[in-house]
Amino acid sequence: MVILAQFAAGLLLGLGLIVSGMADPAKVLNFLDLAAIATGGWDGSLAVVMAGAVGVAFIGFRLVLRRQRPLLADGFHLPTARGIDARILAGPAVFGIGWGLAGFCPGPALTALATGGARAWLFVAAMFAGMAAARWLAQRETTPPPVARGA
Repeated sequence: MVILAQFAAGLLLGLGLIVSGMADPAKVLNFLDLAAIATGGWDGSLAVVMAGAVGVAFIGFRLVLRRQRPLLADGFHLPTARGIDARILAGPAVFGIGWGLAGFCPGPALTALATGGARAWLFVAAMFAGMAAARWLAQRETTPPPVARGA
């Protein structure tokens, strides 16, 4: 049942990304090109999509967190950390730079794989490589160095 719910949520997200145009990197780049405001080429429709998503998430979180537990899990898994560190600042910065350069962020990039575009495949490959590198670095930071034996 959980897998079906996850599949349905992913399908709904993917359809929403396609209908809103978020899976098209040209549309995203036209939104991020603020210089195009002067020429009339700026596409502000992405702001409407974002506002709609924030509104739905705001209402959804308010309703869901009133419950004792989620429908399909034993409990909520909410973040407990409140501090801001270098990783919290670097992650969104890298995300924003990648989004601005490629016109993709993870969800729309995965959706765009269905079109078979080489840019989407290249972006997703780079995204997975970056995820693997981040995981490797995180494990490296938490793993103590080996102790030298004998000398």
